[in-house]
Amino acid sequence: MPPDVFLKDGWTQIFQWWDVDMTEPLPVLIDSSIEIAWDYLNRTGELGDAMVAGRFLSDTIELMVRRGERRRLMLANKAIAAYQQFRRQPSVPSVLASA
Repeated sequence: MPPDVFLKDGWTQIFQWWDVDMTEPLPVLIDSSIEIAWDYLNRTGELGDAMVAGRFLSDTIELMVRRGERRRLMLANKAIAAYQQFRRQPSVPSVLASA
């Protein structure tokens, strides 16, 4: 049980915690997070190449899930920010293209 929280008037409020499992299967969590990020990037015109975006978003979100993140909006928002940063980076010429 969490510690008591003291209100301004000095009264103690005790939070009751219910043992409710509010998790969803990881594939559903990953898919819905990718969909949120994809929709945002598409609506703002920042999506770019669909294949690159899809791969980037799925890899990024999967990595965060493997590290323990389970909040859908956090997954989507961090993936969006990472993708925007990825897109802002100057493209590095391919080694094969210069050969």
